Amino acid sequence: MALKGTLKDFGIADIFQLISHQSKTGVLHLHSGDQEVRISFVSGDVVRAESSTRQKQDLLGAILVRAEVISESQLQEALELQRRTLRRLGDILVERGVLSREDLRQFARLQTTETIYKLFHWQTGTYLFESEEVVYDKESIEPIRSENILMEGFRMVDEWPMVRKRVTSYDLTFRKVKDLPARAAGGGDDLDGAFDEAFGEKPAKESDKTRDIGPNEERVFSLVREDRSVQKLIDLSRLGEFDTCKALLNLLNGGFLEVAGSIKDAARSEGRKPGGRTGGLPIARILLQIGMYLLLAGVGFLVYRLVDLDLFGTVRGTGLQPIQTPAVQEFLDGLQTQRLRAALELFRMERGDYPEKLQELAQAGLVSERDLAYPWRQMRDYRRRESGYWLVRPLQ
Repeated sequence: MALKGTLKDFGIADIFQLISHQSKTGVLHLHSGDQEVRISFVSGDVVRAESSTRQKQDLLGAILVRAEVISESQLQEALELQRRTLRRLGDILVERGVLSREDLRQFARLQTTETIYKLFHWQTGTYLFESEEVVYDKESIEPIRSENILMEGFRMVDEWPMVRKRVTSYDLTFRKVKDLPARAAGGGDDLDGAFDEAFGEKPAKESDKTRDIGPNEERVFSLVREDRSVQKLIDLSRLGEFDTCKALLNLLNGGFLEVAGSIKDAARSEGRKPGGRTGGLPIARILLQIGMYLLLAGVGFLVYRLVDLDLFGTVRGTGLQPIQTPAVQEFLDGLQTQRLRAALELFRMERGDYPEKLQELAQAGLVSERDLAYPWRQMRDYRRRESGYWLVRPLQ
C-alpha cells in the first residue's frame, strides 16, 4: 500500500524514520511547487536522489568538470559515446581511465546528499512512497543510512544561520593571512596539545584559535586563492556546500583568512545565498524537536527495558521493591505517551486512518501489549474521533 500525505502533517524526518525503521524498498516522490525530488531506498537505505528541476551544472558530468577531475573535452567525448551506446556516463569515464571508481562513488554520494539536504528547507509539499524494486549500480553507489542523513540534516539546519553571518555570498573570495599551526596542518597529536594547554606550556589564546581546525578546514585552506570564489571552493573541495562554508567560517574566525573581494558568477549565484532561503528556520525547530523526542523516548524506553521495571511488583530477578513515587510515574507516563502517539501516526500512514482500538498498535507490531498500559495498571483510555483521536491515562 502506497504511503502519501502532506509534509505539513508528516515531515521529512518522520518519513525517513518510517522507511528506515521498516527497511522499506521503493521510491519516495516529494513535490513542492514546481520542484520534484525522487529518492530511491533499498532496505531503508538511500541509494539515489534525483531532482526534476536539477540544472545542467548540477549533473554528474558538470560537477566533475567544475571539480577539475575531468576536462570539458573528456566530458563531451564521454557524452557522445553515451548517446551511441546508452551506457552510464560514470562507467564510460572509468573505462576510459579519466576517472577512478572511488572518485565516482564519492561524487555520486555527494550529488545524492546535496539533493536531499535541500529538502530540509521545504516547509510545504506532498509525499508519495511506492514500494517497488530498485535497481542501482552496486559498483559505483554505496547505500547511505537514513539515520546518518537525518543527523547531518539536523546539524546543518541548526548551524546555517551562524555560517551565513560571515559567509554571505557565493561570490566572496579570500586571502590567506597566516599559515595553519603545525599541529593542525600536520595532523599532530591532539592529546599532546591538551596536556600542553593543561600544564601551561601552550597559551590558551592559541588553543582557542586552533580548536575548530580539522581535516575540512585544512582541505579548504589548501584550496584558497584570491581568484577562487566560495562557489569554486565548494566545487573543488568535494565536501559539499555546508561543510565547505562551515570550514571557511572557522578559518575566518581563527584569523587564518580574510575576505579579499568578490567574483560575480551570474549564471550560478544570481539571487542565491549560502544555505538556501532563510525560511528554513521554522522547519529547523520542528526537526530538532523531533530529534529530541526520539532521544528522550529512546532513553526512557531503554531504561525501563534494561531494569525490567514493574511499578506494581518488584524489579524482576532481584526481589527488590521499585521506587513508586508519583514523580517517577509522571515522568515515565510522559515518555510512554509520546511513544504511543508516534506509533499512532505510523499506523495512520500505513493504514490511512488511526486504529479503532489501541490494541491494534500491538497487533501491528509497533508496540508491545505492555506498552499500552505502562506505567499504569490499566490500559490508557483511547477513542478514535473524526478529527483525530483521544488518548489519556486511565483512572486509577
